[in-house]
Amino acid sequence: MNPQDILPFTRPEIDEDTIAGVVEVLRSGWITTGPWCAKFEQALSDYFGGRPVLAYASGTVTMEIALRLLGIGPGDEVITTPLSWVATSNVILTVGATPVFADIDPVTRNIDASRIEAAITPRTRAILPVHLAGLPADLDAIYAIAARHGLRVIEDAAQAIGSMWQGQRIGSFGDFASFSFHPNKNITSIEGGCLVLPSGADVDLARRLRLQGVQRSGLDGMEVDVVGGKSNLTDVAARVGWGQLQRVDEFNARRRELARQYFAAFDALNIEARGIQLPPRDFAQSNWHMFQIVPPPQVQRAALMQALKDRGITTGVHYPAIHLFSLYRARGFKPGDFPHAEAVGGAILTLPLFPAMQDSDVTRVTSALDAVLRQFGL
Repeated sequence: MNPQDILPFTRPEIDEDTIAGVVEVLRSGWITTGPWCAKFEQALSDYFGGRPVLAYASGTVTMEIALRLLGIGPGDEVITTPLSWVATSNVILTVGATPVFADIDPVTRNIDASRIEAAITPRTRAILPVHLAGLPADLDAIYAIAARHGLRVIEDAAQAIGSMWQGQRIGSFGDFASFSFHPNKNITSIEGGCLVLPSGADVDLARRLRLQGVQRSGLDGMEVDVVGGKSNLTDVAARVGWGQLQRVDEFNARRRELARQYFAAFDALNIEARGIQLPPRDFAQSNWHMFQIVPPPQVQRAALMQALKDRGITTGVHYPAIHLFSLYRARGFKPGDFPHAEAVGGAILTLPLFPAMQDSDVTRVTSALDAVLRQFGL
């Protein structure tokens, strides 16, 4: 099969204005953190309603920074979901704290808020919910629980730029919110992310932590009073991110339209009656970062992926249940601990969805899936 005939599960769309802008940055001689990073941060702050925003080299490190700002470390616990990219819980380990999982709602695939309070102990310091595939977790319930127990909230909104909760843009309210600009996200800065900080947060410390803890004064003054890392965003990346941010509403509108087409095609194929679980049909709050299906247990995911690959359709797995990785089994987690996350994580499949997809691509994917399922007897 020719490479041009292969449909990826995602592909970033970089316009010519952004490409030209990157060339200008490269020619300027200032390519690391500088004026474009500041401009990108201001645009992000405007997008999130004027809240403080800092850009970083990845979405992962923004969660670590939030944990450090809260003083969370050894002896502390953070409650999160077992169904996410492993970075969500790895950052808890990175600061020396202990991840505590609460199972998911099998319909939304987000953390089940009704299970959170049972996981709270005297050592719990924060809740780290994930807005999987851009569908927000139940923030009303989560923030109510946090308020009752004196906990902080760090939203892993890596996939949720442009998503809404009760009419408010994710990141424009609440406590900390972490976003990723990895190439598979709704907007990209090639690699990168940002942290939206709440009122009263130490923005200066968050800035120092991303670059070796250095604090400058005057022309030659320099001081270091904390151990920082190296996670600053370059101006080259910031220029890409700024260009992408100008189009985020356009990108998300196209994603919603493609998702509607998926549902219409699957309804015509009677796909749910054949045992395929579709995502919630939420067009008010989700930014449709991903369109994910969950086949029934008798369908082997790897075989399904291979059959689609043979037809030139690339799919993805987002994500296996975190607690079943050996790193977490070594910490006492085992199969059966979180059955909903295990069932979904063992079967979930991400179908192609990105703004540059053609309507005909949706037909191609749904027709291919229909044919493959028939081969499997469904």
